[in-house]
Amino acid sequence: MAAADMARTAEATRVIASARPVEVLGKGGRGRWGDLVRWGPAGLVGVWVLAQIAYPLTAGAGRDAVTVVVVLLAAGIAGWHAWVSGGVWRVAGLLVVVAGVGLVAEIVGTAWGFPFGCYRYAAARLGPEVAGVPLVVPLAWVGGWYPVRVVAGRLSRRAGVRVVLTAVGAVGWDLFLDPQMVADGQWVWCSAWRGLPGLAGIPFTNFLGWFGVALVMAGLWEVVDRRGAREGGVDGPRWASADERSAARTDERLVGGGDGRPWTGTDERLTAAADERLGAGVGGWPGAGVDLLAAVPVGMFLWTWLGSALAHAVFLHLPWSAAYGFAGMGVLGVPLVWSLAGFRRT
Repeated sequence: MAAADMARTAEATRVIASARPVEVLGKGGRGRWGDLVRWGPAGLVGVWVLAQIAYPLTAGAGRDAVTVVVVLLAAGIAGWHAWVSGGVWRVAGLLVVVAGVGLVAEIVGTAWGFPFGCYRYAAARLGPEVAGVPLVVPLAWVGGWYPVRVVAGRLSRRAGVRVVLTAVGAVGWDLFLDPQMVADGQWVWCSAWRGLPGLAGIPFTNFLGWFGVALVMAGLWEVVDRRGAREGGVDGPRWASADERSAARTDERLVGGGDGRPWTGTDERLTAAADERLGAGVGGWPGAGVDLLAAVPVGMFLWTWLGSALAHAVFLHLPWSAAYGFAGMGVLGVPLVWSLAGFRRT
């Protein structure tokens, strides 16, 4: 590469590195209000974590209230991330694909025992219900499923792999969730099917059902994801968003040579420079730890995985679910942590 080209590429990297989030993320407006809309809900993650810490310290109606707060916060944060990363289309997709499919699956499950097995919810503990299913339950699907999907999107560029990873990660999450909620009496199983060792009260059909429902959600979400990508969202298999690379390519300091003529191969070099700066590929995995927006659901995933394992093993006295959940979510968590470590080394 000629010295002049190297200098221009260095300038591209410098401009990308110095760009403010408000200039490149593209949603929520500018100024203090835009920053509040864009970053304010990220602070709710801290409240969400505190609410989960409070869970083992409460009992009865207080614990039920904490459960509802945890679910509402998780769903709200997921909806916020869907909006700022892909607009109204993705929020609608989240409600229809995840909350909608989840609600239908729960109604069918409690009425006919398919696809999870025979079970029923405790009455009047988690708020309003429809057909025997608390309305907070489909929101729980949103808050738990979405971070798993974001992580799966960072670990593979192949749609089929993302779909399977999402379903596996969702089952891993339920290996924490179901034993915890059954121990708290939120729902009761009446299935005659056997359970996993240490989880005898929960039939293995429950986890097969979770895999199937999460697989359907993930497959439908791929359609939403492609539409959101066309609208300029940041969710997808790359951490460097199309908006950010486009902003760099269109900057007059980058696309114009010293004599006013455009560079040859500018788009390719600038895309490579942006990807290198933003960690689009480290050690064979998409980069991690750079996209501040994605850091929110990724952080939620890591807390759910590691925090739940600790809580189940130490505070809730559920060692079997601690082991199962840690292994299940670890299918995504281990490569995610590896990619984070790889990015820091780079």
